[in-house]
Amino acid sequence: MFLVGGWTLAQAAQSEGFDPVRQTISALAATGADHRWIMTLGLAGLGLCHLATALGLVSAAPAGRALLALGGLATLILVAFPQHPTGDSTTHAVAAGVAFGALAVWPALAVPSRARPSLDGEHRPAAAFVRRLALAATVGLLALVGWFAVEFFTDGAWIGLTERLAAAAEAGVPLAAVLLSRRRPKPSGPG
Repeated sequence: MFLVGGWTLAQAAQSEGFDPVRQTISALAATGADHRWIMTLGLAGLGLCHLATALGLVSAAPAGRALLALGGLATLILVAFPQHPTGDSTTHAVAAGVAFGALAVWPALAVPSRARPSLDGEHRPAAAFVRRLALAATVGLLALVGWFAVEFFTDGAWIGLTERLAAAAEAGVPLAAVLLSRRRPKPSGPG
């Protein structure tokens, strides 16, 4: 909501028009952008949501939660160091890269070891499904981030579109993880 709502409102507020297929989300929060506070708040809200989810998703493995938190923190850092009108903010670019990378990989590391199939051959269909789902999410996110990276580094015509696809997917996966964790049956105690 913060991300998509932020870019939707910020795009509409640009006095000289904005091409969401060609221009990046960061351009909406860049120094000198019209009403840059809209996208700045959207990105800050997103980063805080990632941090809150990382803290609250206790059913996830610590490594996955740490990467999710890193993605949230990196998002807050890129907000603190906005893109310049010339697009040459190194800190912003590095923070965005860290955020995209961490948020793409965290699902694969979030599956707790108790959810992985056991070494003794015990069949755990729900655990195997969750593991496959997490790996599929990571592969999909890495594909989207990779496509965006190609567009970014080649100054491609779809840089804005690919960034929005990757960022929206990365914003949606934590929500899906929370919903999935709430639906999974809790193991029953002895007795």
